[in-house]
Amino acid sequence: MSVNVNRSVSDQFYRYKMPRLIAKVEGKGNGIKTVIVNMVDVAKALNRPPKYPTKFFGCELGAQTQFDTKNDRYIVNGSHEANKLQDMLDGFIRKFVLCPECDNPETDLHINPKKQTIGNSCKACGYQGMLDTRHKLCTFILKNPPENDSGSVKKEKEKKNRKKDKENGSSGGEAGNHNDIDAPDAVVSDGDDDDWAEETTEEAQRRRMEEISEHAKGLTLTDDLEKSLEERVNIFYNFVKEKKDSGAIVSADKEILAEAERLDVKAMGPLILSELLFDENIREQIKKYKRHFLRFCHNNKKAQKYLLGGFECLVKLYQSPLLPRVPIILKDLYDADLLEEDVILAWAEKVSKKYVSKELAKEIHAKAEPFVKWLKEAEEESEGSEEEEDDNVEVVYSSSARELKMETTKPAKSDHEEEDIDIDAI
Repeated sequence: MSVNVNRSVSDQFYRYKMPRLIAKVEGKGNGIKTVIVNMVDVAKALNRPPKYPTKFFGCELGAQTQFDTKNDRYIVNGSHEANKLQDMLDGFIRKFVLCPECDNPETDLHINPKKQTIGNSCKACGYQGMLDTRHKLCTFILKNPPENDSGSVKKEKEKKNRKKDKENGSSGGEAGNHNDIDAPDAVVSDGDDDDWAEETTEEAQRRRMEEISEHAKGLTLTDDLEKSLEERVNIFYNFVKEKKDSGAIVSADKEILAEAERLDVKAMGPLILSELLFDENIREQIKKYKRHFLRFCHNNKKAQKYLLGGFECLVKLYQSPLLPRVPIILKDLYDADLLEEDVILAWAEKVSKKYVSKELAKEIHAKAEPFVKWLKEAEEESEGSEEEEDDNVEVVYSSSARELKMETTKPAKSDHEEEDIDIDAI
């Protein structure tokens, strides 16, 4: 069973989930200990090494901890209930995972061994700051940096070694054998790359250029994720617009999704696509670009809400032709599986001025009322039919219908009347 990473958020559609912590007490007497069975999975969801939350428990409980990384066993001495540890994990998440600005858990830790500081950067909002290092766990983190930041520690050690060798270089001896004493940091490398310094063939040069190119791509990806949400949305907008202007938009649905995921703006994708791919001919365009929107909206209620926001913006731009057709367009989106019933009903409950003026939003909701009413009655009818006998239910089909329509049928012997829906009439 999974829970929200930030358990103060009660939204069931909250995208950041983690497994509920499982604890198993082993041993007796002085040898009793608590094994956190799924610590690896929990830590993976938090993007932190499993040693960190385990050590945090030890610091908070005043207990010793053990790490058996080979067998994925993370242990806290003593007997501790899973619920108690789960509550304690919330404290770790609050201090060492959640962004102080946006409360998202998409953060990375950066260790500066020279200054003995721990930096914190957020991929979601671009926040960059420093952790309060007064907690005991910070000492452990400084000595055991996360793997994705271990390179900075390694470079720091190499720099110190080169400086030491340089100081001793004039006296000869072993230090004189290091060819990279006076080399800049960028030249120092590990593994197979050392051979490049000796190779001057075309093949070696080609490999070097490919490596530099890949490195540059990696830097670009990192830079983009460090930008603000607004900047990332603009990058995505320009990407889709370029595909549209070049005539490649129809077959670019997978590329568009990949770019949105790269920039971490997937949920907002339908809002951008609505602006660029829809106009007053939206009914035909829903069919044409259905695949594009499905990649974002399928089983993603947040993306569907943004699609409704994009639809409201579109009605504002093309108010005269689209406002009277609001219910039939909503039905088209519903039939194309781009909007789910509960999302539409939730949207209909509250008029919002987030995308358009309050007055226009009220008009859009008023125009949508026939379709919303049909959805509600269809839902009620579906629930009611489960309680009735099959011979009391009659579904009427009409292939000639082109508008929302309901037909009333009555059971042969009943004390009350029920309305049935003409399914094919919508």
